[in-house]
Amino acid sequence: MQSPTYDVAIIGGGPAGSTAAITLAGKGRKVVVLEKEKFPRFHIGESLLPYSMSALDRLGIRDRMPPIGVPKHGGEVATACGQRAVKFYFEDGFRLEQRQAYQVERSVFDQVLLDRAREVGAEVREQTHVEQMTFTDMEVGLSVRGAAGSETIRAKYLLDCSGRSSVVGQHFDLKVTYPHLQKFSCFAHYEGVQRDDGRDAGHTRLVRADDHWFWLIPIDDQRTSVGLVMDTAEYKRRKLSPDEMLQWAIEDSVVMRERMRAASRVTKVHSAGDYSYRNRELTGDRWMLAGDAAGFIDPIFSTGVFLAIHSGEACAGAIDEALTNPRRRAARFRKYARSLNKIMDMYLRFVTAWYRDEFVSVFTMPTQHLQLAPAINAVLAGNLGSSFSIWWRMQLFYLVLYLQRYVPLCPRLEKPTQRGGSTSGCCAA
Repeated sequence: MQSPTYDVAIIGGGPAGSTAAITLAGKGRKVVVLEKEKFPRFHIGESLLPYSMSALDRLGIRDRMPPIGVPKHGGEVATACGQRAVKFYFEDGFRLEQRQAYQVERSVFDQVLLDRAREVGAEVREQTHVEQMTFTDMEVGLSVRGAAGSETIRAKYLLDCSGRSSVVGQHFDLKVTYPHLQKFSCFAHYEGVQRDDGRDAGHTRLVRADDHWFWLIPIDDQRTSVGLVMDTAEYKRRKLSPDEMLQWAIEDSVVMRERMRAASRVTKVHSAGDYSYRNRELTGDRWMLAGDAAGFIDPIFSTGVFLAIHSGEACAGAIDEALTNPRRRAARFRKYARSLNKIMDMYLRFVTAWYRDEFVSVFTMPTQHLQLAPAINAVLAGNLGSSFSIWWRMQLFYLVLYLQRYVPLCPRLEKPTQRGGSTSGCCAA
């Protein structure tokens, strides 16, 4: 039998795919990246986390960040009515080694990563679609169509980093949605959005209303990514277009109206719906899933790129070891799946808490008692909660959230006011 042409075929050239390609090619593996689009292309998810900075060092692109990124030192959570707001800074996080990250325009950041994959020796094919796949005990066969026509690519392993398309997940019917996180989002880039001065200018801002929330992420000196997230059922009930829905929600919020009073939209309004899911299996004998192809929970805490880079590196390490010692493959693949599922479980619990009214009441009244606030800060920075000192503090935080339903441990927010059919106001808790 003819040997496979490649050690690893990677579907998708986004952060997960490029990270894996850089890592594997750097170890001398023969890698091909199959990307269906032509870079640069628009993509949402512009906020990086401090815990990704060490990975950017390993990938060889950390020194390329200052010209393309806005320094990010922390964030802010505010209520849409302006009743409460709290800022946090990564430098105050619990035992954080990295205290800064960047906000980036994803089209630029993703291009830097993909170009780096080319630099270190990965073969990158853009505008190449994977149409069929076959798996045997020894290899993976991919029928692909690109600019030069159709052909079959053979590799020892397949790494799916195809984002929400989740090509392998769809092939094996693995995708499972989260019923309580069926959300709709609409988003665009704006110029002229009001920012704070100094280091606060680069903050990610989350503005919480009663039944929806906004993000504001500065991506360069002029432009800001602005997005709205709400229940899919509520979006359908309102019968507005994404453009109309985003504009209505902005005008309905005191805080957003003030931030956006001099803003002008410079891109079309994009939208996405029902994007929270996980695949039942993350590995097989000849394949692995990374990044959004493995699962996506919610945009709320900017974990998308962070988990993409983290899982891309982890998959690359597992596949590299499997290529060196095939008998270690099953154990390494199982370890990867357990680890990533544990991380996604952690963020799923955090995200689920965010959508409860009590979260805003408690989070906007931070306490230094028992270092709860620094521990939460560390998780927001990308600390995966592996240390017991962070774990027990997070459990205590969830206990406080639970008790807040029945006893006002933190001052409760006023109930939202009705205004033109709106329930935006502040979150009652």
